[in-house]
Amino acid sequence: MWFPVLLLVWPLVEIALFVTVGSWLGLWTTLAIVIGTGVLGVWLIRRQGLRAGDALRRAMAARRDPGAGLAETVLGLGSGILLILPGFLTDAAGALLLVPAVRRWVAERLIRQAGSVRVVRTGGPGPRGGPEVIDGTWEELPSDETRLPPSGWTRP
Repeated sequence: MWFPVLLLVWPLVEIALFVTVGSWLGLWTTLAIVIGTGVLGVWLIRRQGLRAGDALRRAMAARRDPGAGLAETVLGLGSGILLILPGFLTDAAGALLLVPAVRRWVAERLIRQAGSVRVVRTGGPGPRGGPEVIDGTWEELPSDETRLPPSGWTRP
């Protein structure tokens, strides 16, 4: 119920803020702020996108749950998107998400709201302390040497 209301109210608030801030600062200063925050948003998205891949890789290599780090990284991407969108309300929300303490707080709330995280273990003891059994079928395939001609990338 609140989402359609938000979609109606948000543009109206942005227009009101544009008119108010534009009358205080003038047209060119207002446009410079909007363009500057858009450029900052593009830069943040590029930076956070690279960080997301690195954080995921490090967490998986250390066999840790990447959820909290990825949630903060996604919120950093969201901050960049909000800064790209023209408007002072979205810029304020994007700037708030740039503060690490705020981003951590929002990430914790989102993770809590998403429910419990299930960790899937591979290997190790099963549910009653015995070995973990994975049921499946298999088929032995002939080696690559007999099926395919040499690719040129491997040694003969």
